Amino acid sequence: MKFGVVVLEGPYTHEAADTAYQFTKAALEKGHEVFRVFFYHDGVNNGTRLTTPPQDDRNIVTRWSELGEEHGLDLVVCVAAAQRRGIVDADEAKRNGKDADNIAPSFRISGLGQLIEAGIQSDRLLVFGD
Repeated sequence: MKFGVVVLEGPYTHEAADTAYQFTKAALEKGHEVFRVFFYHDGVNNGTRLTTPPQDDRNIVTRWSELGEEHGLDLVVCVAAAQRRGIVDADEAKRNGKDADNIAPSFRISGLGQLIEAGIQSDRLLVFGD
């Protein structure tokens, strides 16, 4: 089965980001394909490399980055939602006159077309969060 995953909540807002991560990891371990993970609304906060949780807490951003690297996942952060929340890659930082970027490793910024494509290309599109 080919899954598309949408994450609508930030990494420490509710359990949605954790649940999405655990689902994605389990699906991959069972041999399923994950076409794309799309981070939208506050979910884009899963893609900032500046998140620094306490040492005794889980680092959800690092978990996503490592899973993305290990499995070649397409981790897409919505450009409009990211810009509203101060998350930019090098290109967006330059285009908007910012002096730094903060996108986490394995993530990329793109538009809503990537969400539509995930819905079309996947057998199931699962949404985590409100």
